[in-house]
Amino acid sequence: MTTGFSGFDLASLIALVLTLAIDITALIVIPRRRKPTAAMAWLLAIFLIPIVGIVLFLLIGTYRLPKARRDEQARIDGLIASRARSAGLHTDPSEWPRWFQRVVEQNETLTSIPAVNGNRAVLEGDYTSSIDAMARAMDTAERFIHVEFYIVSWDDTTRRFFSAMEAAVARGVTVRLLADYVASRRTARWKQTFAELDRIEVTWQWMLPVQPFQGKFQRPDLRNHRKLVVVDGRVAFVGSQNLIDRSYNAPKNIKRGLQWQELMTSLEGPAVAEVNAVFLSDWLIETGELLRSEQLAVADIEPYDGDDALVCQVLPSGPGYSTENNLRLFLSLIHGATEKVILTSPYFVPDEAMVYAITTACQRGLDVQLFVSEIGDQWLVYHAQRSYYEALLEAGVRIFLYPAPYILHAKHFSIDDDIAVIGSSNMDIRSFSLNMEVSMLVRGESFVAQMREVEQGYRDAGRELTLEQWRSEPGSATFMDGVARLMSALT
Repeated sequence: MTTGFSGFDLASLIALVLTLAIDITALIVIPRRRKPTAAMAWLLAIFLIPIVGIVLFLLIGTYRLPKARRDEQARIDGLIASRARSAGLHTDPSEWPRWFQRVVEQNETLTSIPAVNGNRAVLEGDYTSSIDAMARAMDTAERFIHVEFYIVSWDDTTRRFFSAMEAAVARGVTVRLLADYVASRRTARWKQTFAELDRIEVTWQWMLPVQPFQGKFQRPDLRNHRKLVVVDGRVAFVGSQNLIDRSYNAPKNIKRGLQWQELMTSLEGPAVAEVNAVFLSDWLIETGELLRSEQLAVADIEPYDGDDALVCQVLPSGPGYSTENNLRLFLSLIHGATEKVILTSPYFVPDEAMVYAITTACQRGLDVQLFVSEIGDQWLVYHAQRSYYEALLEAGVRIFLYPAPYILHAKHFSIDDDIAVIGSSNMDIRSFSLNMEVSMLVRGESFVAQMREVEQGYRDAGRELTLEQWRSEPGSATFMDGVARLMSALT
């Protein structure tokens, strides 16, 4: 008779102990500083498929940038706040609704960037015309040009932009460019693109490089999604458009005939200094170089004094901050709306708070509309987005589908008739938690009137989705929507 454990029994016991240890550790670690839906999704993944779930969590389980980068962002915010105070900047908020005053205060608390008056902004909705407008502005540069895009590509569509940079360098203008490391390197001609930047002597730098052997590593899908241009501190551009052909030069897009529809805005006035501050912050974090000679004081920029002058406030957001700045702004505006909320987002995967805010706005009797694409370019996001349609339609949201083969990539929304937001931020979990974004809050009826024309163009081109039509969707499609929605919670 023998006693003790057999080899098989011992192995089983060790496996059981390890499994329990992993499960208990997951229950302790994962819920910390994470939304309940995301925590549940990660726990299910680890419990049901332990090896895959653990590997995925180690790779993409944290949505925060390394502490050194977060500390640097906090230091930069302090510098911005100090400069704003020393400038003696004052914008009279007495004519603003009280709730809007609180939104502006909230934004400044989160980013140290104040709201400033005396701005002009013109929307640019045509893809090629937008690139031409940026190039024309660069043609007038005398001191510096700052360029920051998620995707940068040298192709037939962007050649005019690259030529303007080359000509500016030849005139003695300093041209600096930031490009996202992962997104730009996914393009078909990325090596030729950055060789061309070297040839024309543009000073460029990767954003959020994934270079572990050089000590540069963070969660690989934490990306810098911002799109902006600043010329001499006189004019800036922000919005949704990347610096690439309208098809993104991707064979699968070309095969499907996909074309991206964007919206950018040009900006003149003191708020240009705030857009420039976002670039300078990113440049400092990526290079360690503080560009003192290219810093701009808001008070030094001549304000526009026309009757249609705009109040603007630039709001950077992303994993460099401890708060979801853009989500907080969007929620505050929707809750403050009194007449209408009109949303445009190519990737609409809201969190629970956003869904409640939107549906509550309907229940308060507001006119709530959502513009999205009829088709998608990303399977997971497209189906996750569709999973929200029924609840929104039941609440009274009017959903308009922009027609194929276009991908409505514009990112903006308007509140009532005098408040709008435009920028790089989608209304999805990725933009709220994982991507570095830049949004601009605008108050002014003239700007919202421009946006109303854009929105009407979407209505004219697309079709409205009704609840009856949605309920006739095949079960196989809605099943995939539900699966995608669960997967989207893994942040």
